[in-house]
Formats: sequence, structure tokens, C-alpha cells
Amino acid sequence: MFTDTQVPPPILFNPLKHHLGFIRKYINDNTKVEKQPDNSSIEKDLRHLGNSLMDIYCGPLTQSTVIEEIMIFLKANNLIGKDTFYKWIGKYPKDFKTIKLSDDSEWILKHFNNELRYVHPFPARSSLHSIRVKANTIKSAILFLIFKDKDFITENDLNGARAVCGLSPVRDVFEAEAITELIEIIRA
Repeated sequence: MFTDTQVPPPILFNPLKHHLGFIRKYINDNTKVEKQPDNSSIEKDLRHLGNSLMDIYCGPLTQSTVIEEIMIFLKANNLIGKDTFYKWIGKYPKDFKTIKLSDDSEWILKHFNNELRYVHPFPARSSLHSIRVKANTIKSAILFLIFKDKDFITENDLNGARAVCGLSPVRDVFEAEAITELIEIIRA
């Protein structure tokens, strides 16, 4: 996956799913004037967002700083090493721990069953500097901003962008209020 080169092991972190600054950079990288967006690559990247709810960190810490602070926490608490981490965190889907970063945002740490990337962090629900969105909402916002990016959002433009990933059409922009609100958050 495209994030593997940007995040050091043992962390498994998808910034396209959980970091607003990275989402903005991803959109910018895919809308550069000198290149056309690669539909298949974008579709593959967005598939990794899944189909459920997610929390997106919108605070001042960069993706690198978030990862660095999580690594500092793990090292300071002697949690580097899969067995040590699993003993502390637990191995069941309901098992997790919450930590706080320097900006007072809270992050969930869960185990991930992988030899190399076994620490799965993501923003805590209702944490400071985070918003909760549906997967298709963030996919739609990203697609619109890459393929259409107009000030006035119409259902035709929104549906044209959603079609890139095979998302069903919306009947009107008012029905897609969460998408238009997220587009504005990303633009801000």
C-alpha cells in the first residue's frame, strides 16, 4: 500500500483514512496541472478506506509528528516488540488502549495481526481535533476535489466524481450535505 513507505514499522497507519493534512496533500498531488489523475490508482487507494465509519484527525500535528509521538510512547513504555505489545494491548477485537498526544488529541492503539506492522493507531471517537465520517463521504469528497473541484457543487458533478469508484449517485446536493460539508473542511 502507498502508506507503507511513509510510516515506519511497527506502525500500521493509513493517513488517507485518518489524517486531514495527508488527505489534502493526496488531493493536491493528484490534481497537479502537469499530470492527469490516474483513475485506477486513485480507486485502489480509496478501496483501502473500507465501507464503515472512521475518525479523521484535523489538528495541528503532521502525520510524521503523530507517528513520532506514538513511537516515543511505545519506546518509553517498553512496548516495542510484538509479544510485549500484544501482552499489554490484548489480542481481541475489543481490546485497545487510549493515549494522548502533545496537542491533547486522543488516539486508540489496537493490535494488528502482522509480523512487521502490529500497532494500529487511529484517532479516538470524539477526540479533540477529530471528526467522524462515513467511508463513502470521504471517498466522495476526495473524488470531487480531484476530478471536479468547482466552487459550486452540483449533483451532476458530485455524481460524475463518485462514478470513478462506482459509488451510487446522490439525487441532489441537499441529500449529500455531509459530503459538501467535508469538501469545505478539506478546502479550508
